[in-house]
Amino acid sequence: MYRGLKVLIVEDDANVRLGCQQSLQLEGLETEAVESAELALQQVGEAFPGIVVTDIRLPGADGMTLLQDLLALDPDLPVVLMTGHGDVSMAVQAMKLGAHDFIEKPFAPDYLVEVVRRALERRKLTLEVRELRNRLQDRQAIETRILGDSAAMQTVRRLILELGDSAADVLVFGETGTGKELAARCLHEASDRRDGNFVAINCGGLPDNLFDSEMFGHEAGAFTGAGKRRIGKIEHAHGGTLFLDEVESMPMAMQVKLLRVLQERTLERLGSNESIPVDCRVVAATKVDLQELAERGQFRADLYYRLSVVTLPLPPLRERREDIGLLFEHFTLQAAARHGRPVLTSDPERLRRMVAWHWPGNVRELRNVADRCVLGMEAGSPGQAAAGESGSKPLAQAVEAFERALIAEALRRNEGSLTRASAELGMPKTTLHDKIRKYGLAG
Repeated sequence: MYRGLKVLIVEDDANVRLGCQQSLQLEGLETEAVESAELALQQVGEAFPGIVVTDIRLPGADGMTLLQDLLALDPDLPVVLMTGHGDVSMAVQAMKLGAHDFIEKPFAPDYLVEVVRRALERRKLTLEVRELRNRLQDRQAIETRILGDSAAMQTVRRLILELGDSAADVLVFGETGTGKELAARCLHEASDRRDGNFVAINCGGLPDNLFDSEMFGHEAGAFTGAGKRRIGKIEHAHGGTLFLDEVESMPMAMQVKLLRVLQERTLERLGSNESIPVDCRVVAATKVDLQELAERGQFRADLYYRLSVVTLPLPPLRERREDIGLLFEHFTLQAAARHGRPVLTSDPERLRRMVAWHWPGNVRELRNVADRCVLGMEAGSPGQAAAGESGSKPLAQAVEAFERALIAEALRRNEGSLTRASAELGMPKTTLHDKIRKYGLAG
């Protein structure tokens, strides 16, 4: 009933202390006991998972002082005072200061249990309300950062919130421009590691000869030019989140070293034999199918399985076209404020063109379009490119333009493979081949 909650007993009399513990433990309640206010304060923090039962008469700081110190840490913490016969007036004063209850000595064990249960019930409700508020704040925060009313984006936000408090490593999968780093940052901020560092590493932009030093750090004198100790990226992420972007581009030799760190959660700086423990959550991001790469021997299968404990897929913009209007409005408002330009007026024709576009650059491309529109450079936008000339088109031309865009995107996604592209489009290979020639997409 009070799982995870405990009772901290503060009593200098060893017999009374033991008797209180035994009475509560017989009722299945978790207890700890100390003999002074000073020791009690070492046990209690702002979100202490339990209550405090303390004698008023203590060596050193007394129970009244302890009460005030505890309530300064957490005004909602239930504190129960144990008083002697002559201390009742002091206990009444303590109640005015915020004590939860008091018990006059000598007391029956059953009465102690009853008072403690009431205090634990209050603490349980307080902590549940706090957790609910935190979750609500996280949800509100994520909805202002990961925009979109589509079912796909609602699923993404739900998964991020559900995975936030998990210790599981996560593989974020999505095309270029879908917001993989943003999703990783939201995972970090939704976790209990939010106060730790979020360390982002672009695996594709890290030269092989600098990998060891950047990732693991080095000791002074480890190599020519190493004048002083340097903490590596992985160690810097201790207590936080390590984000590995474009993980598919990491060379094989580096994958072996990274796998060892992820399995053992320890590392050694260059020039040192000391094993350093590392407690970080790993979020990796990729725009390709890592499992397919592993099957082709182009990515270590054991590293893939280590990274993909949980997969978070991010949909491309063309699969959530209903979000384009909302995103474009958001980006244009940001761009207008950033560039000191007036806010764009609504333009249904412009929105129609944007919804028809296939958005190979996804949300990043849409943001760039918003910038250009605000700066008065709309003529070069992908939305217009999709529709061709400004203004309406005959239906047949509009359908052809849309079909060409879909085929081009399918070919790009499948690296030019007609077999895979035809399967994805649900179109015979011969028909696809004819359309490729028709639209000038060959080569």
